[in-house]
Amino acid sequence: MTEIATARRSRITPEREAELYTAVLELLREVGYDALTMDAVAARTKSSKATLYRQWGGKPELVVKAMRSQKPGGTADIDTGSLRGDLITLVSREDDCTMERNSDLMRALAMAVHGNPDLMQAFRELLVEPEMGEFKKVMQRSVDRGEVRADCPALDYIVHMLVGAFATRTMIDQLPPTQAFLTSYIDAVVLPALGVPTP
Repeated sequence: MTEIATARRSRITPEREAELYTAVLELLREVGYDALTMDAVAARTKSSKATLYRQWGGKPELVVKAMRSQKPGGTADIDTGSLRGDLITLVSREDDCTMERNSDLMRALAMAVHGNPDLMQAFRELLVEPEMGEFKKVMQRSVDRGEVRADCPALDYIVHMLVGAFATRTMIDQLPPTQAFLTSYIDAVVLPALGVPTP
């Protein structure tokens, strides 16, 4: 899917692509995934539906690509020399306002995934798997540096812990995730689980 999508999108300028993604995310916030239509995207962006389908193949791929466009750089590029530094940098790349808006979108998209197999496939292929691949590189560097034991059982659950912090912050505390909360969570939960000393 990714190679085909890359070939299709090659005719759209990066500026136009960014405009389309912004419009898709605005619509997603306004009406949710199920009520978002390609007709609405076409009208909002002054595009033809044919163009949208030709470039993205359908709504699931367009929505997930729009979500991915909000990611501030590649996770694998983060290398501060320590795992704590890498994780703190990771959660500090978005300010609290942006983090709240994006976590709201991710929650809405996660709920929609359960009833939409095509969205689930696009979500996994275009967002989850690339992010997991990049995050594994960050964790492997911490093993290579000797910070984390290669056989540490918690290594397989770090992503679950971090996603859980985002997902449950609103449900349990009725508060959005913030940089301060996530930093505290990393120091209190993630690093101790990995056997990494905290400051």
